[in-house]
Amino acid sequence: MHDYYLARTSHSPEVNFQFSRHHLSMTGEAYPENANDFFLPILAQLNHYLSYTDHQHIIFDFRLTYFNSAATKMLYTLFGMLNDSASSRNRITLNWFHDPEDDTILEFGEGVQDDFLSLDFHAIAEDLAAA
Repeated sequence: MHDYYLARTSHSPEVNFQFSRHHLSMTGEAYPENANDFFLPILAQLNHYLSYTDHQHIIFDFRLTYFNSAATKMLYTLFGMLNDSASSRNRITLNWFHDPEDDTILEFGEGVQDDFLSLDFHAIAEDLAAA
């Protein structure tokens, strides 16, 4: 399985899925012009990886400072895939990085924690301006 990388743009996050290390990350903002066009290849890569991965500890570092409603729907699909894998095959840690001053991102993360109970969720306050 090859690693998967997309560089950050002004409307989309950096996606760095180091499948070989079982370390996944997203950094930046997500409001792509077409959320389906942006996220569907990411979801396909993740699905392929998860379908061949058993008994691993997978770490997902989530560092998005903004995402629009279209991106939110796609992110929920992504979290659902991770949650399904965590409930049956793998241990998945979701590190939810948020700016200490940004209650909106933290509250969204807490909602993810409530909705996807198989994920090992950790809220981490961090200055994301430098990320």
